[in-house]
Amino acid sequence: MYAVIETGGKQVRVSEGSVIYVERLEVSAGDAYTFDKVLMIGGESLVIGNPYVDGVTVEATVEKQGKQKKIIVFKMKRRKRYRRKNGHRQMFTAVKIDSIKA
Repeated sequence: MYAVIETGGKQVRVSEGSVIYVERLEVSAGDAYTFDKVLMIGGESLVIGNPYVDGVTVEATVEKQGKQKKIIVFKMKRRKRYRRKNGHRQMFTAVKIDSIKA
């Protein structure tokens, strides 16, 4: 069985036992978290929500919080002596899916 959940403005396909990286959640490592915005349930039969499926939740455990690899943002306008260099590290939360309660 799998589900499609919405978190951080993105849609993620999850199944039991999988580890996903989502935008930072305000939860500490080791705590339980419940995703209630379930868009679709798949498996033997397909259930699509409008926009969410009623009464379905995805239970998960937070494994760790962290920062992703640094990306470099470089802007330049040729022949105008304009250069800007900036770096950014996005925060993430690693979550292990425990169960899909349908």
